[in-house]
Amino acid sequence: MQLTPLIAVHMTAALAAVAIGPIALWARRGHASRQPHSQRPRLHRAAGYAWVTLMLITALSAIFIRDFNLPNIAGYTPIHLLVPIVLVSLFLAFWQLFRGNVSGHRKTMVTLYVGACLVAGAFTLLPARFLGQLVWGQWLGLI
Repeated sequence: MQLTPLIAVHMTAALAAVAIGPIALWARRGHASRQPHSQRPRLHRAAGYAWVTLMLITALSAIFIRDFNLPNIAGYTPIHLLVPIVLVSLFLAFWQLFRGNVSGHRKTMVTLYVGACLVAGAFTLLPARFLGQLVWGQWLGLI
């Protein structure tokens, strides 16, 4: 697999989402009972919308990336199961917010960040994957 423009867009959006996610989670809107200085609603909203946009770019671009070297169905590998999971989770998170379920929104977003960014990100570093070959092979010379 080569670094095509599509893979570059996908990888850039995913790496940016990994970086911006903690900012959105840290600057969460909080509750009225908390001290005012612990809330950063503008930062939370800006980082949150940026993160959601990056996750949409990552998920939608993944639809067009296929890998026939790993176990697959028509080029879609098991990691592609994250595409519908991300899309449904984002919808669910905003639906919960719309319904006033801030706790459910928070849990969904934290779970999505950990699962789609951290866990899936770790799997992309496996030696058989493109990014794994790039990091462990070309950059670090370990494989």
